[in-house]
Amino acid sequence: MAKELTLKDQDHESSLVARRVYISAFIILLLIIMIISRIFYLTVLQHDHYSTLSQSNRVKITPIPPIRGLIYSRDGVILAENKPTFSLGVVPEQIDDIDETIGQLKEIVSIEDSDIERFKKALKKKRRFENIPLRLNLNKEEVALFAVNRHRFYGVDVVAGLNRFYPLGEKLVHTIGYVARIDEDDIKQLDESNYSGTTHIGKLGIEKSYESLLHGDVGYQQVEVNNKGRVIRVLDRTAPKPGENIHLTIDLSLQQIAIDALENRRGAIVAMDPRNGDVLTFVSSPGYDPNKFVNGIDSKSYNLLLASKDKPLINRVIQGKYPPGSTVKPFMGLVGLENGVRVNADESWCPGWFSLKGHQHRYRDWKKQGHGHTNLHKAIMQSCDVYFYTLAYELGIDRIYEGMSRFGFGQITGIDISGETKALMPSREWKRNALGQAWYPGETLILGIGQGYALATPLQLAKATATLANKGHIIRPRLVSSTSNSITNEVNALPNHSVNKVSLSNSAYWDDVITSMKDVVHGIGGTAWRSGLNAEYNFAGKTGTAQVIGIAQDKEYKKEEIAEEFQDHALFIAFAPVESPRIAIAIIVENGGGGSKTAAPIARKMFDHFMNNRDLINKG
Repeated sequence: MAKELTLKDQDHESSLVARRVYISAFIILLLIIMIISRIFYLTVLQHDHYSTLSQSNRVKITPIPPIRGLIYSRDGVILAENKPTFSLGVVPEQIDDIDETIGQLKEIVSIEDSDIERFKKALKKKRRFENIPLRLNLNKEEVALFAVNRHRFYGVDVVAGLNRFYPLGEKLVHTIGYVARIDEDDIKQLDESNYSGTTHIGKLGIEKSYESLLHGDVGYQQVEVNNKGRVIRVLDRTAPKPGENIHLTIDLSLQQIAIDALENRRGAIVAMDPRNGDVLTFVSSPGYDPNKFVNGIDSKSYNLLLASKDKPLINRVIQGKYPPGSTVKPFMGLVGLENGVRVNADESWCPGWFSLKGHQHRYRDWKKQGHGHTNLHKAIMQSCDVYFYTLAYELGIDRIYEGMSRFGFGQITGIDISGETKALMPSREWKRNALGQAWYPGETLILGIGQGYALATPLQLAKATATLANKGHIIRPRLVSSTSNSITNEVNALPNHSVNKVSLSNSAYWDDVITSMKDVVHGIGGTAWRSGLNAEYNFAGKTGTAQVIGIAQDKEYKKEEIAEEFQDHALFIAFAPVESPRIAIAIIVENGGGGSKTAAPIARKMFDHFMNNRDLINKG
């Protein structure tokens, strides 16, 4: 009999469906319990935590950058200010086609490729509802033209702000420096909380060295924002503290005299008050316009500055390293007197050259026929090289190094801006460490006239001259005399710093050398006697001529046959008045030839101006 075929088992299927329903119901119930537990955990147990997070999403703390302090000259002229400026701002989310909009804007205002490149970089970093500057520093005509066409550009507007501005441009760039946009290197060194919202920072000069005072303290405001981060309203506000104003020691009228006297030649001029270290002039020529750096100089302009043979970016006052030439002779004379190697009346015979015993090489004097019998007074007054060759040989390198170092050669001056170089006062140890060589007697000889390895900055020469004028009292040069509160105008005078004192065993040595320097400009036969003609005051000085290239033994220096960049540097140091010094000067004119013809006349112009206006300058 055939087996019965069952097509459908209703009992089995009903049992299977029931089991599945029970399992599904259990899973659903389990999920509901889990959801209810999670809701209970979030709303009850974690209420405080998520309430705080919710508030943070609704309320934001935004920084308010402080207004940067101003910089003034000693006579109250503003040198760095915050100038109202107008920029063309774009809100990307309100514009359908940014490139098309930029193209239309270019028909109204000037927009360079560099502006567009900067804008698109900012576009990647900022939110689309934020206002992003497209073109900076609009002039009045451009603002007016855009105002007329504003209805055509939804999402574009003129935005007012403050921009750092230097009214005197390149005249004081090496003193004041400039601010520029904060970069990645700056961020690593900044107090991020205090610089929240700040876009610029001091990069050079006073702007950099006094950044902490000029910047001020950041403020904050509590704002309510929507879910996209857009500010709806301000809830609370803490005002920022503006930066302190800075008052420099620079006298603008004297600075201008120095600039005009240099006539755009390469060089440096420093004048300081030996009583307190106030730097009255700080000229490094040529300069450059710092305003181009504030919002980012274009690469073409920057490369032109870098490639210039005049090297305008170098601060020659504190970074220029020059052979000091014959300006070292008064100091060498003091070292010789103090070490008992010479007395003022001791004479050396100058035939126009000097040779070491057993050697044929002749170290020449600038005066071919020589100076004859020469004592210290005549040697300084007429700048006799042979006298100082002999003196240097008798002193030896060790005593020269020790003695000249006392006057600050080879050391930083301690001026209150960064970037200063020590230059070089060589020694046996220096040459051994730097060059791996022994010191030779011939190198001692040329060191005696400020040549060879010796290098000095103009500021070092000015400080050493001020020390000599003070008869040993060393004062640290400074560029800032005081600060003032930008709200209350309360002035805070900064102290000057007496560093040390060069003590001599006989104070008459100072008078011996100073009298010799006085006769350099006022005595018959002095190397700068023309600069002292008809002066109504007494000043003391010393000329210097520093060789840039060596001249062979059988050759003569002929300026007309030498390219300008290889011609001698002209130097002059001086102070006035002799009886009660109020100003000390160091001048270097690169490739200017003789110090008596080029540098000394500049000092005379500055002294005349200073002496005629010293009450006003000192008051300032």
